[in-house]
Amino acid sequence: MDYLNQISASTAKKHGLSMFQYIIIGVSAVLLVVIVWAVFAVIMSGRVNSYQQLAARLATTESIASGAQAKLKSTDLRTLNSNLKIYLTDTNRDITAPLQSVGVDSTKLDSSIVKSESADAINARLENARLNAEYDRTYAREISYQLETIMILMRQIRSTTGNEKFKIFLDSALVNLEPTQKSFAEFNAPQTAS
Repeated sequence: MDYLNQISASTAKKHGLSMFQYIIIGVSAVLLVVIVWAVFAVIMSGRVNSYQQLAARLATTESIASGAQAKLKSTDLRTLNSNLKIYLTDTNRDITAPLQSVGVDSTKLDSSIVKSESADAINARLENARLNAEYDRTYAREISYQLETIMILMRQIRSTTGNEKFKIFLDSALVNLEPTQKSFAEFNAPQTAS
């Protein structure tokens, strides 16, 4: 009898893992796959959000520039703003194909992103400046800052995207935007006498 017990005990040991251990390994593998998928989804969601944020910010900036044109007093600033409006119109048109190549439809942006990129705060500051006869200087400062944030976002997307079509678009957009942003930053409207 002892002989049979010794044989059966060694046979059980030869099976290796128990059913419980197989379940633990299986559950661990599933959890690992889920975690990897979740991390990938968060990274991709962040990229998609960056693309949408850029599209929304460009559209908002175009609307700000369009609304400001008639209120500007300085001829130099009106000319600079007119060039900016043309740039933004072209860029908003040209970004459509690169956005589609990364799965973003520029006409169907996430409402929370559109809301976060709203022009309401800037327009309120500009209206206050208009009432205080400081519109040109305030507009130049605000739009310079807005363009700087666009360039930062473009560079951030440029450094993280693997999409060559989007990289080419961003390279061209940055080269054309930098001098305009610099001109707005350097604008110094003459002081109005009170």
